[in-house]
Amino acid sequence: MGRWNSEKYLGKGFKSNRLKIIMEEIKLSKKEIAEAFSNGNFLITFPYLSDEIIWNVIGEKVFEGKSEVVHNCKQTSEYFKSVQTNFTTEEIIETNSRVIIQGTGEFLRNGERVSFITACDVYEFNANGELAKISSYCIAET
Repeated sequence: MGRWNSEKYLGKGFKSNRLKIIMEEIKLSKKEIAEAFSNGNFLITFPYLSDEIIWNVIGEKVFEGKSEVVHNCKQTSEYFKSVQTNFTTEEIIETNSRVIIQGTGEFLRNGERVSFITACDVYEFNANGELAKISSYCIAET
């Protein structure tokens, strides 16, 4: 994995040099990367994304390539800022190259539930330890 270009993902006007340094030096385990992504903490996962990553949100959309995945993460983060999020992890299964996370997400606005999902994310890592594929299964409560 090469050095992470923080300006590329945080923007040229990003002011926090301290955060840039932390992001460039931190080393997360595969489990920590997967947990962060599943809980919407996308920013810290960006250095670990393969350039050829594929994120398949089953039944909705497929995002191909690091820039497309990062763009979708940023859009999702903007939505998360507009609601209160309550993520619960129910189970984590880890193998050499995969991490599977099952859990729920509740989204509230002004104290009212906007939506509730049950989700399972399957994370696949390549031989370089980069996140190469994500398959997200999300079922919304009706």
